[in-house]
Amino acid sequence: MEDNQTSRLFELADLILAVGRHIEASKEAAAESGTPLEGAVMRFIDRHPGTTAGAAAEATQLISSNFSRAVRGLERKGLVRRDVDQRDARRVRLYPTPKAQENLRRLRDAWTRLLDGTVTDSHEIDAVISTLQHIETRLVAQSPSGSRDGGAQ
Repeated sequence: MEDNQTSRLFELADLILAVGRHIEASKEAAAESGTPLEGAVMRFIDRHPGTTAGAAAEATQLISSNFSRAVRGLERKGLVRRDVDQRDARRVRLYPTPKAQENLRRLRDAWTRLLDGTVTDSHEIDAVISTLQHIETRLVAQSPSGSRDGGAQ
């Protein structure tokens, strides 16, 4: 890879992290937050209600002990509930609770206020969303587990 490409990819990653820090900081006041691992698990469960623990662990690329700890933390906070699968009692399904849905609504409001006016062209917003979704999908595909469903939507 040429030096210019290396520099540009580094700048992209650095800017994503910088924007992420601003977004993460705004979350603290708006919604109940937890650890970064809990956030990754909650994001997947929000987007895939009824997912199995195994599928969510694989998609979030967490080892089972870390995944279990994150789910227990989310349960203690009242954000996730476990239900036994109707067809297979050995399997557990994970669902966001009404508290989680309210938390997500507050988060959407806070992040909308934060970003309002930073990008005003709807086509530019769509292009950024599409690009970031593409990056996430490619990163998930490159991961050791090769999961195809790492939360990208």
